[in-house]
Amino acid sequence: MTMRFASALIVATLLASPVLAQDAPATAPAGLALELNALTSSETGCRVTFLATNSLGTEVTRSSFEIALFGAGGGIERLVSLEFKAMPEGKTRVLQFDIGEVGCDTLSRVLINDVVACDGEGLDPKVCFDRLTTLSRLDKVEFGV
Repeated sequence: MTMRFASALIVATLLASPVLAQDAPATAPAGLALELNALTSSETGCRVTFLATNSLGTEVTRSSFEIALFGAGGGIERLVSLEFKAMPEGKTRVLQFDIGEVGCDTLSRVLINDVVACDGEGLDPKVCFDRLTTLSRLDKVEFGV
């Protein structure tokens, strides 16, 4: 058997061999995900749209977040408490809030300053804050904790 033929045979054998199964990726940790989805100018100021997904393993019967809105220069424009209400387990909800006297075009950052309320079996604000993840769909507006 020539060296070239032996190499070709090895490659062909490897290509024809069954692929061994790999471990399935780890399941995403249980948590609460908030996405800043849109900012839309309204008659009174700025309408802020969030997507909220509850993967905590239990229903959130009431939730409220303290949100800081930063202007283009980095200063705080407004500090507000937003009531997200109930969030069923495994469900994604769309929530909209009108923030008066704030221009959407001037916002540069939205910060989850605190979890004011997070009620449900085995839940409290600290648990929800520790398991909170954030994402912004907006290129010009940072969103996080």
